[in-house]
Amino acid sequence: MWKPTNTPTPSPTPSPEPQRSFTPPAEPVIPPRPSTSSLSTQEQATLGKSLVIKGEVTGSESLYIDGRVEGSINLPGNRVTVGRNGVVAANISAREIVVLGKVRGNMIASDRVDIRGEGSLTGDVVAQRISIEDGAYFKGGIDIRKPGQKVNGEAKETTSTTTAATDTAAGSPAPRVQTFS
Repeated sequence: MWKPTNTPTPSPTPSPEPQRSFTPPAEPVIPPRPSTSSLSTQEQATLGKSLVIKGEVTGSESLYIDGRVEGSINLPGNRVTVGRNGVVAANISAREIVVLGKVRGNMIASDRVDIRGEGSLTGDVVAQRISIEDGAYFKGGIDIRKPGQKVNGEAKETTSTTTAATDTAAGSPAPRVQTFS
């Protein structure tokens, strides 16, 4: 029988090591590449910051402009994006046009025109839809066309709006995003 007065000398017992869980190293995640059939809709050419083009730009793929372009840009059925560093002095014709930099010229978009917060556009716009974010600068006319409407206005009556200047960065009260369609 055990008595408290007869306590044996404690023998050093090794403290149990904390249990560690083993997690195998994660394999790097590689995004799947698009199939070649959908690649044609996602191809995009890029004009870098140091590139300057004077003349006519045409083609059958989307274009991202971070440099300078003077002349005309005609990419029907594709997207033209003017990046933050982009400076364009040209008329642009495309399916979709996104402005993050500076554009001086008229735009014809078969779908939409987006002028983002840092963007600046001086020129007229013809499109089905337009979006002007808070902080963007726009000076020109807007002509909203319905699908299938011809540019010369033969097919249907057009809705036309002229804007002297919209500079929401200057503190004039305006909604966050103006969308016309």
